[in-house]
Amino acid sequence: MALRTPICDLLGIQYPIALAGMGGASTPRLAAAVSNAGGLGILGAAGCQPDELRAWIAETRRLTTKPFGVDTLLPASVRRSKPEGAKGPSPLDQLPKLQSFAREFMEKEGLVLAQTPRPAEPRPESGARRPQPLSKEFFEAQMEVVVQERVPVYAAGLGDPGPWIDRLHKNGTVVMAVVGAVRHARKVAESGVDVIVAQGHDAGGHNSPVGTMALIPQVVDAVAQIPVLGAGAITDGRGVAAALMLGAQGAWVGSAFLATDEAGIQDFQKEAIVDSDEEGTVVSRSVTGKPARLIRSKWTQAFAESGYEALPMPFQSMVSGPVLLAGSIGKRKDIVPGFAGQGIGMIKSIRPAAEVLREMVAGAEKALANAKGLS
Repeated sequence: MALRTPICDLLGIQYPIALAGMGGASTPRLAAAVSNAGGLGILGAAGCQPDELRAWIAETRRLTTKPFGVDTLLPASVRRSKPEGAKGPSPLDQLPKLQSFAREFMEKEGLVLAQTPRPAEPRPESGARRPQPLSKEFFEAQMEVVVQERVPVYAAGLGDPGPWIDRLHKNGTVVMAVVGAVRHARKVAESGVDVIVAQGHDAGGHNSPVGTMALIPQVVDAVAQIPVLGAGAITDGRGVAAALMLGAQGAWVGSAFLATDEAGIQDFQKEAIVDSDEEGTVVSRSVTGKPARLIRSKWTQAFAESGYEALPMPFQSMVSGPVLLAGSIGKRKDIVPGFAGQGIGMIKSIRPAAEVLREMVAGAEKALANAKGLS
């Protein structure tokens, strides 16, 4: 059977598979490759300055004439000061202590902190991105670019895109939101999103405390007529077929596209994915302050053993940012192997993105055809 669902018509794509908007990895080259192969390429633009985001959109349009999307975070996802009524020291009060811990870790590991950008440093597309100021103003500036550029698809990786829905819809932009709980799905449904991504605990990056198999059908039931994409350790065609069987209209796929020629991460990070297995990841707040699944590293281990509580976003990135940047520049697989989901044990080599997509489509079609024989 052909792998096609109603969401293909909504998004203008051939296959119901979307590239997850992975920050630093889902660059124009990867997004365009996925779109050109028949899926929906999405730019992982969470860390892009507004002018860089505009340039990424222009570059993607040069590389493909097919629909593509932009994924960012939103202001509601960021706590900028101590919550009202909270007791104890504020994140700003605690920041120097954790930064001191990070400096001690860097010294122990022989990591060199680059004070200023140098021409010899890897470009942002290669994974060595400098930390960005995650603030309300920063996100609003990004969203102005998204609106002005009239992108085909916008995806809120965290938070509710409600405040921008009317302007985006006026431009003909299809609006998605990634959620990790039924209550979040109901909220963004009320805001008027067109597609909801149900991303479970198995997923790489920021995810849910609820497992993928449990989350997808409950979100599908809760949001009625709004199409759902399933996400979380969907690494091959069998995973896509499983998401469809659970009621989703397609899949939001991240880790399978990390180990591709076009992914914007460094080669040593791609190698870390291929070398890892199903037990190679951990959920940690040590990078962003929010629970995120990433490949185990000396940094995640050291932070877990430190006794410190991670600071809320964006303060934790002020702690981890220098560590990750120095580790990336030094090509330290043991320090910054990257974000990834629990399905990485199925990834055996680095390949072109189009090949990954084609194999995923064929695998899903085969799995669904085999399922018919069970009735």
